[in-house]
Amino acid sequence: MSPRVEQSLSQLLHEAFVSLRTLGKRSVLALLGIVIGSSSVVALINIGHNAAVDAAMIFKDMGTDTLIAQFPTKRSGNLSMRAHLDLDAVRSAVPGIAHIGALSLFSGPVVFNGRTANANLVGTTPGIHEAMRLVLREGRFLSPFDANETYAVIGDQVAQALGAPGDPLRLGDRVRIHDYLFLIVGILHNQPRAMLMPVQANESLFIPAEGMRRIYANPQIGNVIIRAAPGQDMERIAREAAAALQRQLTDHSVDMTVPQQMIDGMTRQSRTFAYLLLALGAISLVGGGVGVMNVMLMNVSQRRREIGIRMALGARQRDIRNLFLLEAVTLTAVGAVCGAVLGMTAAWLYAWLSGWVFSLAVAALPLGVGSTLLVGLFFGIYPAVSASRLQPVEALRDE
Repeated sequence: MSPRVEQSLSQLLHEAFVSLRTLGKRSVLALLGIVIGSSSVVALINIGHNAAVDAAMIFKDMGTDTLIAQFPTKRSGNLSMRAHLDLDAVRSAVPGIAHIGALSLFSGPVVFNGRTANANLVGTTPGIHEAMRLVLREGRFLSPFDANETYAVIGDQVAQALGAPGDPLRLGDRVRIHDYLFLIVGILHNQPRAMLMPVQANESLFIPAEGMRRIYANPQIGNVIIRAAPGQDMERIAREAAAALQRQLTDHSVDMTVPQQMIDGMTRQSRTFAYLLLALGAISLVGGGVGVMNVMLMNVSQRRREIGIRMALGARQRDIRNLFLLEAVTLTAVGAVCGAVLGMTAAWLYAWLSGWVFSLAVAALPLGVGSTLLVGLFFGIYPAVSASRLQPVEALRDE
């Protein structure tokens, strides 16, 4: 770019700032409208993005390769569910299943050294810890050889509730459930909450499924947890596993929950939510653009004599148009930058107050700043064209 052109652009920018400054409060009010509009777009895009990420993480914590089967009754009435299912037959019938386990759920008090804590009492088959991704802090999980033993694996939260300063619950201790003492053979790490899981591991005591009859007269399988091998078609596995389980049941149907379907649905819902927020931000931005047009029209009205002098001295229509268009874009550019900073700050503050991990939406800044500049350009065209079409003689008559 030649020095002459650079000087011309510099001069035009200087004149634009001087002109906007002379408008005083009108420029400030128009700038405020642009800042609010731009910050709304940036903030709402980021808020929608962070809401979608947080919602998706709730389901992803349990793994997209996990399936959960439930067994509602086919007919009205309280029909008992079976206490045993042939899970090996299901694994053989459905290629791609890595781990499968069943849960029988009950709840009640657990007693240790005179201290009592309420817990989920979970009767489990040996494969459940892999299916649920349970991680041990100490000891081991239940094995097929423990079927008739009074062994238990305890969740972190229950272990802490039963322990006391100087007297923590340790491996080898026994806890009492009703009239039976269960030997603790494993203590779980603190597990993240999995919203779709039928039971939270931290609040549970796991015992062999066969031992549930010691504490509950009529144990029933409540859920079957299936974890697929990597790279499997989850829709296929869900369909075939449901059919394999259904062959073992007569009075109950099989409802299969596929987390990946819920994640996909959540993604679509979040996208719609983001579009709605973007539309709200755009409405606010259009309001700021109307303020820019109002200021520029007022600017043209006050500078008619100056426009006439410029034209009389040889300024072309496009020079006048570009001068006022540059002023409009300059005003919106300042508002866009300030709005971007304000919008990012507002989005971060909202995420912090909501307990989310802030994640910057890739499109937020380009879309927020770009749309603001386009709005300023669009609403600045009419005043700029109106100024360029003034006749020098008519403009010079204005006092």
